Amino acid sequence: MMNSRERVLKAINHKETGKVPVDLGSNPSSGISAIAYSNLLKHLGMDHLPVQVYDVVQQLAQPQNEIIDLFGIDVLDIGRTFNEKPQHWHPTVLANGAEAFYPAWFNPEKDASGNWIAKHKSGIPIAKMPNGATFFDQTHFPWVDGYPDTMDGLDDAMSKVLWSAFVHSPWDNAEMPGFWDELRKRAIDLKASSDKALMIVAGCNLFEWGTFIRRMDNFMMDLYLEPVNTEKLLDALLEKHLETLSKVCEAVGDVVDIIRFGDDLGAMNGPFMDPEIYRSLFKPRHKQLCDFVKQNSNMHTFLHSCGSIYKLIPDLIDAGYDILNPMQTQCTDMEPEKLKNEFGKEITFWGGGIETVGTLNNKSTEEVRAEVLERLEILSKGGGYVFNTVHNIMPDVPPENIIAMFNAVKEFNGEPKIETIK
Repeated sequence: MMNSRERVLKAINHKETGKVPVDLGSNPSSGISAIAYSNLLKHLGMDHLPVQVYDVVQQLAQPQNEIIDLFGIDVLDIGRTFNEKPQHWHPTVLANGAEAFYPAWFNPEKDASGNWIAKHKSGIPIAKMPNGATFFDQTHFPWVDGYPDTMDGLDDAMSKVLWSAFVHSPWDNAEMPGFWDELRKRAIDLKASSDKALMIVAGCNLFEWGTFIRRMDNFMMDLYLEPVNTEKLLDALLEKHLETLSKVCEAVGDVVDIIRFGDDLGAMNGPFMDPEIYRSLFKPRHKQLCDFVKQNSNMHTFLHSCGSIYKLIPDLIDAGYDILNPMQTQCTDMEPEKLKNEFGKEITFWGGGIETVGTLNNKSTEEVRAEVLERLEILSKGGGYVFNTVHNIMPDVPPENIIAMFNAVKEFNGEPKIETIK
């Protein structure tokens, strides 16, 4: 019998694995809301386990080993090897009143209206979680009023974006002395102590960084009206990303199995841009990122992109991405059968195993089971598939449905079901 790492790698290589590999929490688009996780632990009678909010922007919990084992998860984020001591966390209260823990460095402030405000180290407010909301919104866009004359201030601008200022592990430890040596050591130790496939989240966003810095509406217009400044920004970002990738590949490129990039390229009804714009501005730079990884490491390239990106998939394959996530199947042209039939031999789909919004949060356990089994039947044929939801498990998903989902996977894989439902 193959172990988890072998199963994931075989699936990526488009070979039958006997059992479909499963993910939960290997990266911040395949995870679980801290609220949903808290409810799940209580339902399972495992609420002695802490709810650690490792991604504070999206308010995602880091699944403990007990949950990884219970659900038969096959892949781990090497970032989980950091912030491993109690002093690395401090208590907080989630929007539903449940107790949880934030990383020690994250200390948002509550204003008079009950909103949570998170500030940059300079004191500038850059993110807000409104009273009763369940994640932080970006409120500061460094170049919203226009491009500077040079790109010299890009580092400072990026540092004032919430995704950089409040980054998840391991990158919240990147300033520690000897970080890269420590990252390698911890990745090697995790690989030696676990049979799971290993992932590192590297970001390397291009389109999204434009929207983070300029704001979505401005950057969408920049693609057409500010081509010179757009290319200057993308080239500066690419240079920074390649510098980071050089360090990542040197540190863990022979240890980690998958490197996760991100760039949301789609809306609900199609790509954010004409495919020709993608081919002109983004594809060549995406290809440089993928080529660098493949020339300097053993890692497979994983792209997280939300939305309807059907029209871009041939270009993403050509750019060098091995894996596509989250397979947002409610969007135009993103039906599971269509994607599997047209692209299933060329790229691995990671996710799309059940609608997070619609089915998982609102329907019965039997309806959850039926959708999971149907999706697995379609997507698992010939390998090239790793089971996960369509993006993160949201706060309103009942624990019974989470367990029903994983039990359906176990049923499909011929494994014993979880019998701990209260």
